[in-house]
Amino acid sequence: MEQAKFYNTIADGPELSTAYWMQTEDNLRVRVGVYDAEVPTKGTILLMLGRFGYAERYGRVAKQFADNGFATAVIDWRSQGLSDRVVDDPQAGHVNHFSDYQKDVAAMLKVVENLNLPKPYYLIGVSMGACIGLRAMLEGLPVAATAFISPMWGIKMSTIQRMAAWPLSWTAQKIGLGQKYVPGESRRIYILNTPFETNNLTHNSEMYAYWVDQAKHAPELQIGGPTMSWLFEALSECRNLSRLPSPETPCITFCGEIDQLVDNSAIKKRMTKWPGGKFSMIRNGKHDVLTEIPDAGDDVPSQIMAFFSNSER
Repeated sequence: MEQAKFYNTIADGPELSTAYWMQTEDNLRVRVGVYDAEVPTKGTILLMLGRFGYAERYGRVAKQFADNGFATAVIDWRSQGLSDRVVDDPQAGHVNHFSDYQKDVAAMLKVVENLNLPKPYYLIGVSMGACIGLRAMLEGLPVAATAFISPMWGIKMSTIQRMAAWPLSWTAQKIGLGQKYVPGESRRIYILNTPFETNNLTHNSEMYAYWVDQAKHAPELQIGGPTMSWLFEALSECRNLSRLPSPETPCITFCGEIDQLVDNSAIKKRMTKWPGGKFSMIRNGKHDVLTEIPDAGDDVPSQIMAFFSNSER
């Protein structure tokens, strides 16, 4: 474990923030960011982000957690942030097998344990990170409670898109084109090419400007669209997870009413079968309800911290 580059200025997080390199079992180097709490800690949040997340992305949210006694660890998944890319195009959102992300989870947990970050551990999974996180929980991730934000337990598509996505992505993998971008996607950085008024992430203009500033100052943290391999693997993992029972770990899940990226019906179906699980549909919320404006988001971070605190009683 070696110290890694961390962009404190653009993260705008807790003063005690740093990052570390850790090798995965398949010899990739991934980066794990750590935000320490400055007050007596209540535990450590394992923050698993979505497809273009990176350690600095939620520095301000980590500051809220730190101010309330929670340390936070967040990983750059393989082919994201400063972690190693697995294909030649560094902008490609690519994974060979969705199970490879579990190797990144294991590396993240090693950093947390090596640093003796306070227990209990809690999981916050955002979008794709919720898909990875649910699998990790089913395989024994030691968390006392979990919160999911717009979990990618299904990808939002029209019926025609879904009918085409399966055979096209499967075929692309079989004929050696898995590294090609999904049709309509490219190397372009979403946050730098999408005006706030038409973005599908948040109504929070201040947060959106924060992300744009991060992308301008550290474009190396950003990636473009997903590859055909990523699409096939993601569709397959969502289907496989849908066939498995929910764990008994205390869970609260938040979704945006007008989310355009994930399938809310798949989320509702999962949460109806989660023992004691809590579900909240955020009125008029877009995809990133963790950072939505109060009118839409209703201060989701505070609700999560209260849920985690109460789960220990």
